[in-house]
This record gives sequence, C-alpha cells and structure tokens, in this order.
Amino acid sequence: MKVVVCSSREELGCRAAEAGAAVLREVLSQQERASIIVATGASQFETLAALVNQPDIDWNRVTGFHLDEYIGLPESHPASFRKYLKERFVEQVPLASFNYVNGEGLAGSGDVLAECARLGELIRVQPIDVAFVGIGENGHLAFNDPPADFQTEEPFLVVELDEDCRRQQLGEGWFGSLDEVPRRAISMSIRQIMNSKHIVCSVPDERKAEAVRNAVEGPVRNQVPASILQTHAMATLFLDPPSASFLQKTT
Repeated sequence: MKVVVCSSREELGCRAAEAGAAVLREVLSQQERASIIVATGASQFETLAALVNQPDIDWNRVTGFHLDEYIGLPESHPASFRKYLKERFVEQVPLASFNYVNGEGLAGSGDVLAECARLGELIRVQPIDVAFVGIGENGHLAFNDPPADFQTEEPFLVVELDEDCRRQQLGEGWFGSLDEVPRRAISMSIRQIMNSKHIVCSVPDERKAEAVRNAVEGPVRNQVPASILQTHAMATLFLDPPSASFLQKTT
C-alpha cells in the first residue's frame, strides 16, 4: 500500500480522482469495458466531485458497483447511499450501467440474502479495475466493522453495524438521532474489495487519524479491517494533513 499525504482535502480529492481516472484510461485503451466500485460518505465528496470532471474517460464503457447500503432505509432518506450515488455520481456521467445495493423493502432474511446473491452473481463476472473506497472512524472498510470477516468468499454479506460506526453516521449529519441509524446493512466483503486490481482510498479529516494510523502502521488484523490494505500491491491511500497527523512516517 502506498500512502500519499496531500496539502488539503481538496487536493486529496483531485489526486485520488486523477489516480483512478488514469487507471480507467489505461484499461479502456486495452479492453472494451472497465468496472469500478464507488463508495459514499462525507469522505468521498471531493473525490467524486473531481472524478466526474476527469477528461477523456469513455464512461459509456464503464460499469459501476455500489459498496454498501443500509437495510430498510428508503431511497428518499437523506442518508440513503443510493440517493447519494445517484446525485453525486451516476447522474453526472453516462455509465454503461450501475449496480445498486437495494436494502429497501426487504421483508425478511430470505429477501436480504437474495439481494446479496443477486449482487454476487453480477460482480463475479465483472473483474473490478478500480475500487474507490474510504476508511471509517472505527477502521471499517465498507460496512465491515471490527472484527471483520477476512475469510468469507461471498462478494456481499449482511452485517451488524457497531455503535462506533452508527455514531459516525450520526456525527456526519445523516441522521437526527442514534436511534434513527439502522443497525444492519448489506456490505461488499473484504475479500471482494481486495480482489480489485487497483484501490483508491480517500480519507480526509482529523477524526479518521487514529484509524489511519492503525491501518497503516499497525499489524494486519480484523479488529482494524482497513489494515488489510497493507497487503494490496496496488492500493493507494490519499490523506490530508489532519488525517495523517498521527502517522510517524509519511511520504
């Protein structure tokens, strides 16, 4: 994993977007189609804003996959990740297709597992060229909270959100109270994320500094899910000065 410390949050977004765009251009110069994973949350604002403005990408040949979504939250809710992605990314570029995680209106565990299976079948035949991801305050990767499952081969799984994760969502302003934050979600698995050929990880903000230090300088362990990125040869972590402030060594 490569670590890049940028001068500001805005530069972080631009450099992360440029890195991902460069991969997409190279892939599309060599093959007919490319596939990406797109994350959500406050940490991705600048990256996605810069990504949709990157030149010379034939988005008509790019398929997108959604990283995670709450179970039971309607798309009309301000915290809906489908709503977020439609407004900030999907409606901004002419993608070939985008595969959303739909956690809304699932009546029981059978419906939830069926949605995981549906998404799994889609992504198994679409090798991911670039994954745009972030890291949570508790070190999570997607909604894989600690202790994350590093072993499952299933591309998508049902997860229970821990309190630290739920408090982060509240603190970012997506919900009015902790009780409103859903307790379950559908998430892309750790192994599926790690199957991506390139990973572009955008992590601004001082509240992520401890998680960044643990992910970068600590041992690889499922209590810090994002630490698994240390083992990926083509992962780049883009930081701003506040998020990098706890690191002992920076580049």
